[in-house]
Amino acid sequence: MATFELYRRSSIGMCLTETLDEMVSTGALSPELAIQVLMQFDKCADITSFQSMTEALETQVKSKVTIKGHLHTYRFCDNVWTFILQDATFKSDELNDQARRVKIVACDSKLLSQ
Repeated sequence: MATFELYRRSSIGMCLTETLDEMVSTGALSPELAIQVLMQFDKCADITSFQSMTEALETQVKSKVTIKGHLHTYRFCDNVWTFILQDATFKSDELNDQARRVKIVACDSKLLSQ
């Protein structure tokens, strides 16, 4: 199964990383075990988010959003697309909003089920 480290930058991922670092520095946990915990977090976060996101998209989302902006940067590395947009505009039936900078990260969902 492929794992992505996208969720390590979320609030819970950052808290987990800080806690593991502290436990390693005090000797309560070995560095090897801390790495294993992070790898397990990556696997669980990917599966949970993918399943819940897919379920939500199928059952709850009925609208469509259009995003327009200046494509500043794009990358494809390790089966992960990253797009950075500047001066982005989000439009839908209920929303018309702008953001100075937007980062979009997209992964191939088929990789999560391998």
